[in-house]
This record gives sequence, structure tokens and C-alpha cells, in this order.
Amino acid sequence: MQQIQRYGYILFIAVMAILPNLLNSRWQAVAITFLIFTIVALSQDIVLGKCGMFNMGQALFFGMGAYATAILNSTYGWPILATIPVAILVPALFGVLLAGPIVHLRGDYLLVTTIGFNIVFVQVVQNNLGGITGGPNGIFGLDSLSLFGTTFLSQLSVYYFAFAILLATLWIMHNLDASRAGRALHYLREDQLAAESIGINSRFYKIFAFALSAGIAGMAGTVYATQYSAVSPEGFNFIQSVLFFSIVIVGGSSVPGILIGVFVMFVLPEIFREFATWRFFIFGFAMILAMVLRPRGIWPARFGRIPKFLIKESNHGT
Repeated sequence: MQQIQRYGYILFIAVMAILPNLLNSRWQAVAITFLIFTIVALSQDIVLGKCGMFNMGQALFFGMGAYATAILNSTYGWPILATIPVAILVPALFGVLLAGPIVHLRGDYLLVTTIGFNIVFVQVVQNNLGGITGGPNGIFGLDSLSLFGTTFLSQLSVYYFAFAILLATLWIMHNLDASRAGRALHYLREDQLAAESIGINSRFYKIFAFALSAGIAGMAGTVYATQYSAVSPEGFNFIQSVLFFSIVIVGGSSVPGILIGVFVMFVLPEIFREFATWRFFIFGFAMILAMVLRPRGIWPARFGRIPKFLIKESNHGT
């Protein structure tokens, strides 16, 4: 299975590197959004899939990153690429501040609380906090990507910018899985009491998960702001958080599953856009069917299983 996944990643990266050159402008835009949603869904997986915390406010951190980039670029004239560290640090800091008082909550209680945070964020930007968020209309007219004095105006440039951010996210996810922190998050998901009994600081690792997740989502927000040269409140509402939550659940909390989940939840409805009335019916039916046939997700995560070489059959003295 690991060999299949390894070759699958190589094939996926090769296809995505070539794909935009074969697409028209409309499908290039769809491909960029696919990359952005995949990054945010992977960030959601850190909290929901790896740590088992019911966070349904991921669009909050996604929006913070987008607005940080938009404000710094439109109001203070920062280049888009220079805003990336701020777009990561601001959501990560808020992730720590928001998670601190709520990490002790579980299940539905945490779910409702994170929904509340998401709603508050949308209301704050709609009411033009400090006169810099643009109110209901948002912020428009952001600059194009530029590097060393060269401006990149094409949609293809935005695609490869999003692709580079996705590759960085996949690298982070791979290293997280193999790290001590990744194992701690998995143990907390499986059994918090047992994890604490072997010395894992549940509060620290839960806050760490929120911060890392928020930072990655904020980085995706920069790409989103770059793609549309604008940000507005409706792009980060509660429905967006539901979408990211659903992608992780349907995908099965694994990287291949999340890639498939984003395709099913976002690209398929675009393919059926010509059937305007029926496309969401088909999409909804496909989602229900997937969960009935694959209740653990399309591609369930296998992290934490005991390797076969550690399992020895007893010969009972023979």
C-alpha cells in the first residue's frame, strides 16, 4: 500500500504540473480553486482527522489569511509574497488564543463553539472593522504577483503559486505524520485518557494542532486573495467551513482521501454545471452513497496500525 501511495503521489504531482497547460482559462480557474481547497482541507485534517477535535470553523482562519494579505497589499502597499508570513502568523496566533479556552470541550460542544467563532469573524469583516476590511463589499483591486521586480499577470502564474503552496503543505503533512507530535495527536484521537496516562500533554498538543492548522489555512488564504484579486465576507462563511469538514469526513482523513474528497465535493459539481438544476442532486446522492458504502471514508487513514513484522504468530512450542 505504501508503494502504491508513493507512486501515486509522484503521478499526481507530475499530472498537476502539466495539467494547466492543457486547460482553457475557465478550467484553469477551477484547478486553482481545487488546489486552494485541498490546502485548506489538509489543514482541517490536522485538527479533525489527526486529533479528533470537531472544528467547524476552518473558514475563519482561511479568511484571516486572505484578509491579512488583502489589507497589507491594498492599504499599505506590501507585495503579495511579502504578506505570506503575516498571513500565516496572524491566524496561527488567533488559533492559539481561541483554542486556549476551548480545547477542554469535546464533540458537539466544540463544534458549536467553533461555528460561533466563524460567524463572529464574518460579522466583524462585514461591519468594516477599523475601516480597513471593506465592509460587505470586501476589498478589491489587489496587485498581481511580483518577484524581484517582475510582475506575473497570467492565471498560469497563480496556478503554479498555488501548486507550490500545496507541495509545501504536503511536505508538512508528511513530516507531521512521522514526527513525535503527529503520533501524540493520533493517540489523543484514539483515547485521550490513555494518551495522558503515558505522559502526553493533551492541552499543549491540541493547541499546537489548532495553531498549525490555522497557519496553513491562512497561507491558502493568500493564494485565494491572489486568484481573485479581491476578498469578501461571503467567501469565508459557515457554509465554507461545512464544506471543508465534509471533505475530511468523506475522504477518510488521509491525503489521497482528501484529494478525492475535494474532487467529489468541488470539481464534480463544476463538471455538472450545465445541469444547473440537477447537479447538486447528483452531488448529494453521490455523497450519501459514498458514506453508506465507505463509512470510514473513501480512503481511510491507516496511521497508527501495528506493522506486520511486529505481529508474530505463536507456534505453541512447535
